[in-house]
Amino acid sequence: MRMHDTRRVAQCAALLALIRVATTSDVAQPAEQPKVVKLWPGETVGDFGDIGPERVRAPEEAPTPDARWVTNVTTPTITVYRPEAARNSRAAMIVCPGGGYWNLAIDKEGEEVAAWLQSIGVTGVVLKYRVPRRPGQPEPLPAPGPLLDAQRAVSYVRHKGTEWSIDSDRIGIGGFSAGGHLALMAATHYDERKYDPVDEVDAVSCKPNFAMMAYPGYILSSPGSGKLAEYIRFPRGTGPMFIVHASDDEEPGAQPEQSLALYSAARAAGFDVELHIYGEGKHGFGVRDTGLPVSHWKEQFAAWLKQRGILAAD
Repeated sequence: MRMHDTRRVAQCAALLALIRVATTSDVAQPAEQPKVVKLWPGETVGDFGDIGPERVRAPEEAPTPDARWVTNVTTPTITVYRPEAARNSRAAMIVCPGGGYWNLAIDKEGEEVAAWLQSIGVTGVVLKYRVPRRPGQPEPLPAPGPLLDAQRAVSYVRHKGTEWSIDSDRIGIGGFSAGGHLALMAATHYDERKYDPVDEVDAVSCKPNFAMMAYPGYILSSPGSGKLAEYIRFPRGTGPMFIVHASDDEEPGAQPEQSLALYSAARAAGFDVELHIYGEGKHGFGVRDTGLPVSHWKEQFAAWLKQRGILAAD
């Protein structure tokens, strides 16, 4: 072998070694596997009633066939979807699946939403809150137990902020249908923790820095009244709110008039609120691509987060 050929082989070997180093150190590592955390350290605070073991509803008894419906939740958890370090915006959003406070569409309005948030650099936190309603809790009223779980979840994520690379002032909550109602309750009742502190987690604030409500229900005092339910309030310091709905939503108690009334009341109270109502989409569109314009609400929401400095601008 000639001398210049020997040098060329040596140079190629050195270059390959550098590539191997770059591959193992400079390229962003993949996102972590979702982590499931029990929300309460002991018994679930404020719970009661014997509802049987947690289960996934069989297809013949599920509310709709396009989701995995979980019920009989007595041990609330959060499942944390952290983005890869190179994409981490240090923002987080707790995700509340819908289901009328009877069930949870845990995949369609929970896991899939958290995975999408993860893809844009936001830590998605799926809240598996207690369902169904406990004995004596009528449907026209919000179930009280889930609000305890939501407040605890906000404090828990804030408490873990340093460990999970999340900024304490970039923690929001979002939800779908009844979960949207739960997100609203957590966003507007942060000044009244509904349970006595149980440990150091509850020493930090349960205030969400922003809220997202998708086709929320239980907003009006009665169908067609145009008046908010008496328990909806807007304390000073409530964070900005993003609302999305579809005009053809015919779900009882969750028609677009609910979101219209919520938007009007929040705006009249002087709060930062944005509303998007799409012509088609019905109820339960989640973050899936339906081929309709409503599927682009996610991009509108991401733009809204950037406008408020929660996400960095492109």
